[in-house]
Amino acid sequence: MATPTPVRRAWRALTGLLVITALLFGVNALGVYVFGKSSWTPELALDLQGGTQIILEAKTPDGAAPTTDQMNQAAAIIRQRVDASGVGEADITTQAGNQIVVQIPGQADEETRKRIESSAQMQLRAVLATTAASTSFVGQDGNSTPYPTPDPSLAATPTASPTNGSDLSWITPALQAKFLAYDCTNKDNDPANSPADQPLIACDPTGTAKYLLGPVELDGSSISDATSGMNTQNGQWVVNIVFDDQGTKIFGEVSQRLYAFTQAGKTPQNQFAFVLDGAVISAPSMNGVILDGKPQISGSFNQESAKTLADQLKYGALPLSFGIVSDNAISATLGSQQLQIGLIAGLIGLALVALYSLIVYRALGFVIIASLGVMGVLTYITLCILAWRMGFRLSLAGVAGLIVTIGFTADSFIVYFERIRDELRDGKSITGAVEDGWGRAKRTIYISKSINILAAVVLYILADATVKGFAFTLGLTTLIDILIFILFTHPVLQLLARTRFFGGGHPLSGLDPDALGAVYRGRAQFRTPVLDGAKGSAARRTGRSRGEAERRQTIAERKQAELAAKNTGRPNSAMEGDD
Repeated sequence: MATPTPVRRAWRALTGLLVITALLFGVNALGVYVFGKSSWTPELALDLQGGTQIILEAKTPDGAAPTTDQMNQAAAIIRQRVDASGVGEADITTQAGNQIVVQIPGQADEETRKRIESSAQMQLRAVLATTAASTSFVGQDGNSTPYPTPDPSLAATPTASPTNGSDLSWITPALQAKFLAYDCTNKDNDPANSPADQPLIACDPTGTAKYLLGPVELDGSSISDATSGMNTQNGQWVVNIVFDDQGTKIFGEVSQRLYAFTQAGKTPQNQFAFVLDGAVISAPSMNGVILDGKPQISGSFNQESAKTLADQLKYGALPLSFGIVSDNAISATLGSQQLQIGLIAGLIGLALVALYSLIVYRALGFVIIASLGVMGVLTYITLCILAWRMGFRLSLAGVAGLIVTIGFTADSFIVYFERIRDELRDGKSITGAVEDGWGRAKRTIYISKSINILAAVVLYILADATVKGFAFTLGLTTLIDILIFILFTHPVLQLLARTRFFGGGHPLSGLDPDALGAVYRGRAQFRTPVLDGAKGSAARRTGRSRGEAERRQTIAERKQAELAAKNTGRPNSAMEGDD
């Protein structure tokens, strides 16, 4: 005998759920054992774990106090930088009128620190000269000695007025000597606050090369967007930049000038440097005239370095420069005790749901408990993966979102099970009631879950950062709830309905037709009552069934039953006594 179609569908759904679970565990295992960046426990947020606190102090070019708007804009850009690095649940605030406090969960890695500390304005300058960052030269005797301190008597004014940012007239004898003597390792050098209309000496972040740059021709505010991606033609990682209208016009003029140097073979005058916090983060050469404001930077990038440069270009247009005041480890604001309280509250909620399910639905309640267990496993491993791939961290608000979802999940089961019971009261078989109940209940469940997801999305977008964790976990667990409902709860019921215990309507199964008052044969038609004189439990069950049926009749059904009884000369069977 061929396996019924619902059974095949049930086994396919359960197999699919098993495959999804195995894939999730496999992905996290790769993160733990291969890449070494994941963990078998979800990452905790600042309020539960503690982390790193970095305080930045604003510096204006003229020494005046920064405005509130400047500080708020700077804080917003620093938040974008931190979020772009994959760190979740960071706390960024302003204080004392000129300071920004950045609090990051856990130990901040070096890459994240660079994103935060690189807080000066982005500047785009033409390259006039470049050399290795060595602070010594080889004399005629073959010995290596440091370049001497520039002679104060050297001319510091250009003999001819420079015509553009690439004009070598900017390089005076004094500037040439200063450039050769410049030490990239000297912490006293502060190129970040150099005048924008004057040349600049700067080094790359590694300190292996130094550059002599012309005046600022564009700043970071002209960059509308910057993204990283892979060039499909050669498979190399590149950085794509988009300038605004004014930036497009200026960059088009600069590209024409620099490309002419490329054609003439003049290097490094064909290079254009991106300077952030006084450091040259990139100095690509100009390989064409770019008039559409959409240049592309290529080179020896990998995925991580391309993304880092794109983020620096995109979020580098701070209205102020900043210095580091302090960099300290901080303790958790709430601590493990609050986490334990939250977990205990969640366990109590689970226990109450389980107890209610067993009392009301009897053995059917174990399906609810099993579904919640599977949902818990999938939610746990998903949080582990999100911590690795997205930097998500579980805050106390996020724990509250998980607890609230328990109630929402129980609502789904109640809607489904009650729909099945209604189908049984209409006289359908248990297998038919499961299929028809699913067809009717899932529409209600999908609508309610859609509202939950919409509320979570709106809350995540509009709410304060401290509430985003609640909205995120609420939306995530709602999606997992729908998945479990489709791939576990309904398939399990399809299989259980074909067992003797559930399919036979055992009193402890929760699907006993007699206990549910299933006395209908059809609308306004009833089962024949037990024979006169029936005694014992059978008579009592039949009486309860008829009473249940009577209570659930609609007005139309009662009128139809009374009319049928009058036509047959018998009293309404729903009101008929036991005599």
